[in-house]
Amino acid sequence: MGDKAHTHPGAAGRAQAADHPASVRNVVLVGHSGSGKTTLVEALALTAGAVNRAGRVENGGTVSDYDEIEHRQQRSVQLSLVPVEWDGIKVNLLDTPGYADFVGELRAGLRAADAALFVVSASDGVNGSTRMVWDECAAVGMPRAIVVTHLEAARADFEEMTRICAEAFGGDDPDAVLPLYLPLRGPEGPDGHAPVTGLVGLLSQKLFDYSTGERKESEPGEDQLPLMEGARSRLIEGIIAESEDETLMDRYLGGERIDTRTLIEDLERAVARGVFFPVLAAAPAAEGARQGLGTVELLELVTGGFPTPLEHGTPRVTTVDGRPRELKPCDPDAPLVAEVVKTSSDPYVGRLSLIRVFSGTLRADQTVHVSGHGMADRGHEDHDVDERIGALSTPFGKQQRPVSHVIAGDLACVAKLSRAETGDTLSAKDDPLLMEPWEMPDPLLPLAIQAHSKPDEDKLSQGLARLVAEDPTMRLEQNQDTHQVVLWCLGEAHADVALERLRSRYGVQVDVVPHRVALRETFGDKAAGRGRHVKQSGGHGQFAICEIEVEPLPGGSGIEFVDKVVGGAVPRQFIPSVEKGVRAQAAKGVAAGHPLIDVRVTLLDGKAHSVDSSDAAFQTAGALALREAASAAKIHLLEPVAEVSVLVGDDYVGAVMSDLSGRRGRVLGTEQSAGGRTLVKAEVPEIEIGRYAVDLRSLSHGTARFSRRYARHEPMPPQIAERVREEARAAS
Repeated sequence: MGDKAHTHPGAAGRAQAADHPASVRNVVLVGHSGSGKTTLVEALALTAGAVNRAGRVENGGTVSDYDEIEHRQQRSVQLSLVPVEWDGIKVNLLDTPGYADFVGELRAGLRAADAALFVVSASDGVNGSTRMVWDECAAVGMPRAIVVTHLEAARADFEEMTRICAEAFGGDDPDAVLPLYLPLRGPEGPDGHAPVTGLVGLLSQKLFDYSTGERKESEPGEDQLPLMEGARSRLIEGIIAESEDETLMDRYLGGERIDTRTLIEDLERAVARGVFFPVLAAAPAAEGARQGLGTVELLELVTGGFPTPLEHGTPRVTTVDGRPRELKPCDPDAPLVAEVVKTSSDPYVGRLSLIRVFSGTLRADQTVHVSGHGMADRGHEDHDVDERIGALSTPFGKQQRPVSHVIAGDLACVAKLSRAETGDTLSAKDDPLLMEPWEMPDPLLPLAIQAHSKPDEDKLSQGLARLVAEDPTMRLEQNQDTHQVVLWCLGEAHADVALERLRSRYGVQVDVVPHRVALRETFGDKAAGRGRHVKQSGGHGQFAICEIEVEPLPGGSGIEFVDKVVGGAVPRQFIPSVEKGVRAQAAKGVAAGHPLIDVRVTLLDGKAHSVDSSDAAFQTAGALALREAASAAKIHLLEPVAEVSVLVGDDYVGAVMSDLSGRRGRVLGTEQSAGGRTLVKAEVPEIEIGRYAVDLRSLSHGTARFSRRYARHEPMPPQIAERVREEARAAS
């Protein structure tokens, strides 16, 4: 690479709809927050001619004008698409957030892309979460390349960063992670730092000088060739080792000089197959410059080495009733299969759906079938409806450029799809199909909210529905036990963005309140109670008396009602009334207002009146009897206990186990997992893990994951139970 001639693309850099899948590249940028992904996208857009030297899009705005929240928080919080054109190839650049709270946006980008650029800061290195994403890409064979940024930083060392990347990403074959270019540094400044001014191509053996803001190519001097020989030889051997031509290595070892064009073609094939991972360097353009360092080389790699959508298999497709359906990969003439990879709201256009077309061709004003898997547990309804496509457009910053159609392999935006949500499938209305969903992280941080005022209360339901339609990583819960509205999020930043979107986009102001877990009550010992409901106030009175005995049962037994009345003391028609009253009171609680469970209530005796007894009277008597029994017994508060599984690097196992023990957890055991990780299993009271999603990330430096599921309710320690009762009394 590096031997192609390029002219200023001008309008050619402003990508429109593609005319064939072979002329499309879908590339997702991955890296930790602050690694420079968005800056790199802007630099590539400038080099491709999609923006002018001031970084402005035609008719105003910048490529990074995405979301007001992003500007306020000074970080990316959502997936964004920037299409550019280079050498007749449309390149869809998918910029993803680097912060762990927005991993759902990252997974959407991985779904829509055919290759990944891992952006690594020379000043920060490679963190654990980036390694985890690399492993995910490796598991599905996604082609990858690495871009080192921030070379202008003090003590930035490209060679050392390349070595770190080879260790982190190379696995058993570090020679599969090698640089294609080496940085050239200019004279040292007053601070002793020598800035990077150009690159030397290891294959082409040419120098590319960016010091003037325009890429200039020249031949290296005789004194420069020996400096690159070691790196060049290692790169050639790495390429040949992955070559599909099995004779190439023998020829090379035999002393034959391998043609540069052959090496470049083998390199591009190895990159496209996902077996070789080149390292490049890049930097934004200086003030007034037209090209950022390394951006031409990076665009060459993307257009020449990354695969076309034709080479990327389509996710599994079925009919809506689950029957497998085989489709020719990425055929514009095949049946339509497209997927909503992101849903957002635009203040001028309204609802916008970013879609990837995997098969067929999507046209403006076409009627399509919307199919969804349904995620009722996250507040997302299932979909099986027809809907008319509105305008199609390709985005750039805040602009939307109209297009008439979108072919298989390309991405675009659809306006005003009112029913489709992120993850839904769009297909022909007469041939409805469904794509296998991608994995979504489980939101594990609860955020309990309530409307700030009556007007907010009226708008809250609609605002929450629109919020979760945009973000499938968020789960909406209407808790029937605590009567709280709970948004389950991925972390604190995710929660902050949700609240900000409710306020700024949907005009709903909410207050955050303490999240409550669903406690239960049970009897600690046997007790008896008498319920007497006798009233006379003219006309028919009310008369019902019943005597019960309550005893505790093993966990999971629920409420058991037993009739032991003899001699008709309580008429048969009123025994169900007593049970109904008992169960109603049990649901309300008998001590701190939490539902009563795991007891046997035995009806022993009672009295009735031939005229004044009624269903309602015996319901009331049953409730009174249960309350009297509770006043004479020891009542235990029961708290929910969760089964927690933590997948963590071996270096942090001790810290995780100690932390779980400090949360009143019981560690059940550990299991070794792949990649130097351990699965820790424990049982922990749910009241202790409300913020565990945040705390675990801090404890493990972002490298651990956990899951949880309800196990059972069990007695709460007396001192904690008393505190809960005091809080309940204070609130009443």
